[in-house]
Amino acid sequence: MDPEDRIRKKSFSSKAAIGCFLGTVARAPRSLLMLDFDGTLAPFQTDRNKAFPYPGIKSVVEEILEVGRTRVVMVSGRDATELIPLLAVDPHPEVWGLHGLQRVKPDGSIEVSELDEPTLKALALADDWLDIQQLQHTAEFKAGSIAVHWRGLSIPEAEDIHHRVILGWSSIAKQSGLDLLQFDGGVEIRSKKANKGSAVRTLLGEMDAEAPAAYLGDDITDEEAFHAINGLGLSILVRPVWRPTAAQLWLKPPEELLAFLVRWLEACQREDESSDEATPTVNV
Repeated sequence: MDPEDRIRKKSFSSKAAIGCFLGTVARAPRSLLMLDFDGTLAPFQTDRNKAFPYPGIKSVVEEILEVGRTRVVMVSGRDATELIPLLAVDPHPEVWGLHGLQRVKPDGSIEVSELDEPTLKALALADDWLDIQQLQHTAEFKAGSIAVHWRGLSIPEAEDIHHRVILGWSSIAKQSGLDLLQFDGGVEIRSKKANKGSAVRTLLGEMDAEAPAAYLGDDITDEEAFHAINGLGLSILVRPVWRPTAAQLWLKPPEELLAFLVRWLEACQREDESSDEATPTVNV
């Protein structure tokens, strides 16, 4: 089967699989919906402070939360305190930021994992390297990681920064045991203490084993989450163009993404949770 046929098959399968899955959401008293933010709910922006959700996303997430039958959790590489104002959902859902190192509950309480001394020293070395290379203006400094972004730069500039950072940070990551992970528009050196996969496993462990669960993400960092939920729930790649992934299904934003969330809302609004009627379908 050639790549185009595989893509068409993956997209076609989404229609039947999503309809079947949402039938379980309609019948379940409680479900779990885990969502990445950048690239999934919101389009990438050169200015990260202007990465607002696609039109319609905010209102449907608010309505899903208001129904009260779905536990909605944001799982992001961003700092949660930065993500919450961009999402602008009030009251905000639970947010796992910094790839799972940080947890902000709906009541506002914050839990942050402590970093060990070797990790802190390695991140300091990575910071010093950026300073020497005069690349600190490209960096985003977070607890437990440093990310370099080149989105919006010319192709030659982006390729130059990419090559230099990989070359400069590889030895630091190898010697310290940190992860060096490339993502859409950048690269990040980070602690191995937590990732999106560990966040997903914790969340699934807090739910009833029968509760339907789904994770939606777009980037390489979401692959850990896809692997964690596969066999236990639904993994969905949300991206304009398909790429090889561990996700079971693929949706294109914003139309197919919004359609999925609207159907989720309709499913959890059904009054007869034990109904054997035909399950809802998604026009994607």
